Amino acid sequence: MSEAHLVALATAASTAKHAAAEPAAALTTASLPEEPPLVLMLSMAHPPEDIRIVRKEGASLAKAGWRVRHLCPDLASSNRRADTARAALEGVAIETFARRPGWRGRLAALPGLIRAAAASRARVIHAHEPDSWLAAIIAGWWSGARVVIDVHEHYPSRLDTRLPRALRPVSRAVMRGFCRLAGLAADAVVVARQDLARDFFRPSRAVSARNHALPSDTAPRAHAAGPLTLVHVGVLGRTRGVFQMLDTLALCPPGTRLRLIGRITDGSGAEFHARAEAMGLADRIEDGGWVAQEALPAEVARADIGLVLFQPVDINHRLALPHKLFDCMLAGLPVIAPDFAPETAAVVHEADCGLLVDTADSAAIAAAVAQLADPALRARLGANGRRAALARFGWPEEAKHLLALYQRLAPLPVAPKGERA
Repeated sequence: MSEAHLVALATAASTAKHAAAEPAAALTTASLPEEPPLVLMLSMAHPPEDIRIVRKEGASLAKAGWRVRHLCPDLASSNRRADTARAALEGVAIETFARRPGWRGRLAALPGLIRAAAASRARVIHAHEPDSWLAAIIAGWWSGARVVIDVHEHYPSRLDTRLPRALRPVSRAVMRGFCRLAGLAADAVVVARQDLARDFFRPSRAVSARNHALPSDTAPRAHAAGPLTLVHVGVLGRTRGVFQMLDTLALCPPGTRLRLIGRITDGSGAEFHARAEAMGLADRIEDGGWVAQEALPAEVARADIGLVLFQPVDINHRLALPHKLFDCMLAGLPVIAPDFAPETAAVVHEADCGLLVDTADSAAIAAAVAQLADPALRARLGANGRRAALARFGWPEEAKHLLALYQRLAPLPVAPKGERA
């Protein structure tokens, strides 16, 4: 972690603060227009262009009139001197700092992140992981900023797969206690799924901002007869069904193909490709890696069926409401999704946009693919999903909850009489 970079950010903000206090060209404070409040999106682990943080929450706030910055790590630069890296996306100013990977890097980054947030002059610090929650709370005490903690997943169970079974209840209790204390110390709690509010005091007061679909004018898939292409979007690994995909592909007709948009992140990539080669499936798999968010809808719409194959091994999978579900719906693809995940299943059922199966059973997945070989069925379910993603399950409806919260925490300035807002 480049401590020097975060200190530089804090120093620059402090210098700007003092400079702003000096009289300038006989202007009085009263004659200057009031500046919109600054919102600092604070991340310890999320990437600079994170969909939820920047393209959904940050962009919505910026469009409504708030000034928004995202201060986040650039892990690619962790081994070199970190000069200030600035950019802008969707009206959100992005500033990155270098830090070392792993929990040691996160721990080492914490003091500097606190100082940078405190010196940012933000009216609201909006933090997105438990360690950045802590940084925001301490920085808020120092600076007087309001603090929002954003709950992306079920953190009490986050360490379950890394701990012996006997230690998991203790770990969950400790993390649940931290969540409750953080919620009390913060001015507001925002949750990506309503079930996540249960780990906080007064869960009914949590603000829901679910990961619903961003609007898109990309043409949806035109379904026709012929060989099928299955697609998976985003992070992939054992617990997200990567090997079930292989077994499913082996059970499908020879012309069936699998497209992976994203990457395998749990270290199982070499085994996946070796097994695909051994099964004679390698030439039927397109591993395309990440694509730019702007190009994603069109890339997804090149496929026929979307796969959401979370495995029933993790509470976060049971509570999942993933971006990939809405990406596929928006592209007009029917989805095959887990029947054990209540929120995901509720969306698929309400929108009538796909089939729910036991995602641990490759034969059940293959049977769903066979059912969706009917182009008329794919077209009907895909159209249902797209219509729902653009309305009932669209991000603009969720953004209204966030904007109402911010208008309470840091109201936008009212234009003086005689001036247009």
